[in-house]
Amino acid sequence: MTQVKQGDTVRIHYTGTLNDGQTFDSSEGREPLEFQVGSGQIIPGLDSAMPGMEIGEKKTVEVACDNAYGQPDPNARQAVPRDSIPDDIPVDPGTRLQMQTPQGQVVPVTVMEATEEQVVLDANHPLAGQDLTFNVELVGVDPA
Repeated sequence: MTQVKQGDTVRIHYTGTLNDGQTFDSSEGREPLEFQVGSGQIIPGLDSAMPGMEIGEKKTVEVACDNAYGQPDPNARQAVPRDSIPDDIPVDPGTRLQMQTPQGQVVPVTVMEATEEQVVLDANHPLAGQDLTFNVELVGVDPA
């Protein structure tokens, strides 16, 4: 059987869970996730688990936060004046919004807190600081 190596394009079915067992993402009911091994298209800890796998193989991959979305960056939190956000935009804590940088780049943010004076936005990935577990099944390989 063909073993996965760097540069191969693979297709996997997966379920990602947090330490408390909560599922944060899954390919169930969707097409398999397709990516090129070693290209940086997915988090490093999952990518590095692919070489050596064979079609039909299943494995559990535990990924420490430093090999997933990293540690939360305190500099990614910013307080903005409440009146700089249009009234029709919800600012309830936990709400996901998109902001645009002066250079035109779209940045997803999460509302952390809101008062009448300001809204604290967090641009860290929602899974930053989390260790992740993936149950994966290799369903396809296109050799490089």
